[in-house]
Amino acid sequence: MIYPIVKLGDPVLERKAGAVTEFGEELKKLVEDMFESMYAAHGIGLAAPQIGISRRLAVIDVTFKEDPEQKLVLANPEIIHREGRQKETEGCLSIPDFRENVSRAQHVRVRAQDASGRWFECTGDGLLGRAFQHEIDHLNGRLYIHHLSALKRDLMLRKIRKLQRAGEWK
Repeated sequence: MIYPIVKLGDPVLERKAGAVTEFGEELKKLVEDMFESMYAAHGIGLAAPQIGISRRLAVIDVTFKEDPEQKLVLANPEIIHREGRQKETEGCLSIPDFRENVSRAQHVRVRAQDASGRWFECTGDGLLGRAFQHEIDHLNGRLYIHHLSALKRDLMLRKIRKLQRAGEWK
């Protein structure tokens, strides 16, 4: 099932998501649906709040289907180590058609559970490290625009409000 992507302005994107506590067939189906929804939206990462589900669950595939072994499921993830800095252009499925330079850690180490509830640790550099940080931000009620200067954020929000008034942001 392909879920519609929730856009900026929906309250689910602005609150901390609840923990994943049950690891069964229902969660595995949700994970499959999240990957399907992410691919349909042409993304490399998707957090459950982005489909209206306030749970600490994210999926990532920085290869966009090229290497199924690289698909990651992160339940209840937390960043346990950050190192270095990188500044790259970043976008978000919940803020379509907008991209900005965002500064993030270059290397991150994440601790999370897989779809079966087993804990694991994983290190991400470059794009994968950025994806970890971006998706975990979603689970904490933050969007990449919170990393921008107040001026850039306000300009972007003004443009979005204009689109909303014109009925072009739904």
